[in-house]
Amino acid sequence: MRKTRGVTDARSRSMPLHGEKQHTTEDQPSDSEDSDSPRCSESLASLSDCECSRQRFSSDSSSKASSPASSSPPGVVTFDEVMGAARNLSNMALAHEIAVNDNFQLKQEDLPEHSLAGRVKSIVHQAFWDVLESELSAEPPEYEHAIRLFEEIREILLSFLTPGGNRLRTQICEVLDTDLIRQQAAHGAVDVPGLAAYVIGMMGKLCAPVRDQDIRELKATGSIVAMLRQIFHVLDLMMMDMANFMIQSLRPHLQRQLVDYERAKFQEILDETPSALKQTTEWIRESVQEELLSLTPGAENSSESKLSPRMVLHNSFLKLLEWDYRKRDLPETLLTDGARLQELTAKLHQLKAIACVWLITSSTLGALAEGLPGLEQRLKSVATVLLEGMHRETFDLQEALSSIGGQTCAEVNKALAERSFPALGAEAQANLVGQLASLRDENNPIRSLVDKRIRLYMRSLLCLPAPPKSMPPIPGGLAVIQQELEALGTQYATIVSLNTQVYGPFYANILRKLLSGVGAGQGVRASLPGP
Repeated sequence: MRKTRGVTDARSRSMPLHGEKQHTTEDQPSDSEDSDSPRCSESLASLSDCECSRQRFSSDSSSKASSPASSSPPGVVTFDEVMGAARNLSNMALAHEIAVNDNFQLKQEDLPEHSLAGRVKSIVHQAFWDVLESELSAEPPEYEHAIRLFEEIREILLSFLTPGGNRLRTQICEVLDTDLIRQQAAHGAVDVPGLAAYVIGMMGKLCAPVRDQDIRELKATGSIVAMLRQIFHVLDLMMMDMANFMIQSLRPHLQRQLVDYERAKFQEILDETPSALKQTTEWIRESVQEELLSLTPGAENSSESKLSPRMVLHNSFLKLLEWDYRKRDLPETLLTDGARLQELTAKLHQLKAIACVWLITSSTLGALAEGLPGLEQRLKSVATVLLEGMHRETFDLQEALSSIGGQTCAEVNKALAERSFPALGAEAQANLVGQLASLRDENNPIRSLVDKRIRLYMRSLLCLPAPPKSMPPIPGGLAVIQQELEALGTQYATIVSLNTQVYGPFYANILRKLLSGVGAGQGVRASLPGP
């Protein structure tokens, strides 16, 4: 008996990625469109206004099953099919994270010390090592448990070897030959400390440099039982190091194959679970409806009012920046980027609030704001600190805005005093504090203005090639957050670009169904199909 190591499971889940059969994309759309952005790969080429109906899809059965207009009854999904889809989703999510997150690493997660599971684990492990110590201290000693430990150690050491490490493999198998050790035990001639010393020496040859100190501490351990226990602890760390090394080695390959791999895996999920695009279809349907409402009344037949699939999709992605993650599930095609999108959305909300604070303050000061060059950054720092965590449900926005109002007045008066200008009057300060406090209202005109300008900026990013050669101009009033907004926008555009490359054929299929009333030179007049 020995403790279960989470890294083994994690590593075993990632291993099939080495041997995944490569999926061809010969059935992907081949039509192209005149586009203002090379960002749109051939996966999205079929989204052109005039050629949407010519989109080819790699799986007729899955497209029919996922069609929002389909009248066929849902098929029966077995438990095995559900579990198969879950495994595919798990593998796809792991591959996606490895490829897009350069900092991704496996880490050991210890159970909380005072939790029930943590206490049970500690008691069971301690009981095992106590039994081993009593067996080795008995007269005559009992070696069976120790032999099993050395057998497991041998298998772990062998797993570290490369295919060409035949000499070390032979040596390890000879020294840790459990049949021979059992014969020695029958005659009371087992040298347990000698075997442990050999294992430690071999670990020193196979471990990463970061584990050298752990190996030195192992050699200094006095008790043989404590030494064996610590050997397994260091072996756990070495297996984690090996898994992370394999991830680093795998990353370039995954980055080259990610689009085809994710698309093929998601197709498998769709084949096993035909409803796997339900949320995605509804997400795109909402954007279609919004774009329809934005068409100029009375101009349905004009070419300018034509509903563009590309603009619908851009609008869908822009909606993610306002997504309520507590109340709504993400579309299925974005689950692998859910954490990143949630983090970007939280950061964007904070940047919007900072921009609003500066707009109100600079408007109150008027021309004086230009003569106080350090004030902008000081107020930005104050607002950044006080608005930290504003995405949390427990965050008190009213209290934070009240504090920002007081701090803003103090910083403004300090800056004015440094330039020998008179301080703000009581009425001006009250007006400034009141305007800042009004930012808690979602319909506040300053908030609406900043939201509109940031949405315009993000939309312009989506129309640029990936990666963009230069960033689009920052809209007026957002200079205070320019650096952060450009960095966030780049991350966002990268996520969108990769997502459209992977799931472009699925989006095209959904859009073709939703926009079935679109003609080559006509506006959208037909009603949308029901869910």
